[in-house]
Amino acid sequence: MTRASALSVKQISKHYQDGSRQINVISDLSFNVAAGESLSVMGPSGSGKSTLLNLLAGLLELDSGDITLALKDESFSYRTANERSRTMLRRQHIGYVYQFFNLVPTLTVLENVRLPARLNNRRDLERHASTLLGEFGLSDRLNDFPDRLSGGEQQRVAVARALLLKPPLLLADEPTGNLDAENSSHVADLLFSSCREQNISLVLATHSNEVAAMADTQLQLDRQSP
Repeated sequence: MTRASALSVKQISKHYQDGSRQINVISDLSFNVAAGESLSVMGPSGSGKSTLLNLLAGLLELDSGDITLALKDESFSYRTANERSRTMLRRQHIGYVYQFFNLVPTLTVLENVRLPARLNNRRDLERHASTLLGEFGLSDRLNDFPDRLSGGEQQRVAVARALLLKPPLLLADEPTGNLDAENSSHVADLLFSSCREQNISLVLATHSNEVAAMADTQLQLDRQSP
């Protein structure tokens, strides 16, 4: 049985202007990702992987085409949304995992994971933060600060934080790029299995063939001609 698409990308394009020269980064790109399924994005530097993730996060405006995300009671169209609407979408409905963790250094592990709940006034989810950290093998690190953790532990905290609100979409930009092979495998396993179990659509940019192969679908981006 085919699942309905939670994320739908239809003929999107994005370019940048360098003086009189137009640099086409993404041209007429389309794909769908169902709830609970994953898409890995690969390509050389400059092929548009980060630009694509920023478009999916609503950080950049589309030049053409549209992206729609199925929410609980509606379908959100990026093309017709203003900057404030996209910001609220990102805060409430999109999880993001970065290569360099992006944890707040002055907050403990537990406080970092609780942060999305605090920002969205979701006190009901604050207790879930410690449960989630326990599932990720970090129950003994709740009150530690990020600088006391290994890289693998920090990335597990970042994944837990991105999952706390159970968003319909999770974006990951080179989430294992700063980890050794053992930690890379552990974090990737957690990321893919958690999204699958929670019915979250995952789009992940990576240079790792091993991580990319774990996704349901692979997308290869190439450098665009100017």
